[in-house]
Amino acid sequence: MTDLAGAVDEVAREIDFSGVVRIERDGAVELDVAYGWAHRGWRIPNTTTTRFALASGNKGFTALAVMSLVEEGTLSLATTARSILGEDLPLIDDGVTVEHLLGHRSGIGDYLDEEGGRGIDEYVMGAVHELVTTEDFLPRLEGFPMSFPPDDRFAYNNGGFMVLALLAERASGVPYHDLVAERVCGPAGMHETEFLRSDELPGGVAVGYLDMEEVSRTNVFHLPVRGNGDGGVYSTTIDMSAFWSALFEERIVTKASLAEMVRPRSEYPEEDRRYGLGFWMFESGDAVFLEGYDAGVSFRSVHDPGRALTWTIISNTSEGTWPVCRLLVEALPH
Repeated sequence: MTDLAGAVDEVAREIDFSGVVRIERDGAVELDVAYGWAHRGWRIPNTTTTRFALASGNKGFTALAVMSLVEEGTLSLATTARSILGEDLPLIDDGVTVEHLLGHRSGIGDYLDEEGGRGIDEYVMGAVHELVTTEDFLPRLEGFPMSFPPDDRFAYNNGGFMVLALLAERASGVPYHDLVAERVCGPAGMHETEFLRSDELPGGVAVGYLDMEEVSRTNVFHLPVRGNGDGGVYSTTIDMSAFWSALFEERIVTKASLAEMVRPRSEYPEEDRRYGLGFWMFESGDAVFLEGYDAGVSFRSVHDPGRALTWTIISNTSEGTWPVCRLLVEALPH
């Protein structure tokens, strides 16, 4: 592990990495390091306990909150979006189900289409201060026609997970943020994981920065002021380790539900990966991972239950995680 620690240091120096890296095996921490600045203006360094935004990393949390509602009978995988949305979002096909949305196979039009050809730092949502509650997103989700029939194929879809948050909230009568806190973070002991407002970040939280050469600009105008079903939670590498332990110890959902969620439903050969319900898997092997990529945020957390191996990388820049990630994928093959 000394050689790997040195290799991580070398890559971190080469790319001026800002973020954290943690590796655990059999419950023992093998590497836990931090680099760069949580706040560049005030020269506040990142530490191994700094909280970072995870972008789409919390899609897995959304999926688990939904699956917990399925377990108790409030929802089912066959529940149609239309049965809960009523007249809202009329362009969503009546046949779209919870299962389609969880597996990115719904075909609904995406309000934040990542296949549009723009760089990750070029997305500017406009009026981001208005996006605080789940229902606040409803006008942003309107007006996008179906891209293909339900269950026709896999297509990564941010809007689908915002619709899931709406369905979960309306079906349960509990606000989405509270659902995740009560059904995922609480059982997992994730005490530092929270949907924070980007315009009132407390101490100990990293500010996200765009990858720009001439200026140091934050991502505050690029993302909703408070994250929701498709991304935006803040967490730590320590909490992510607690998450994986809780998940595979059946403290969040049952073994049967987890098996359904990590059963590959779709192949994504362009990225050498597969997808289940809320979770990514590599092209082969049993390792499961969550990933996030947005303006000023990059994140991956991997858990291999067969080897009791967990590793997490989080950066408060758009691209910082990926060079370190490539190193760990090669050094710790799944």
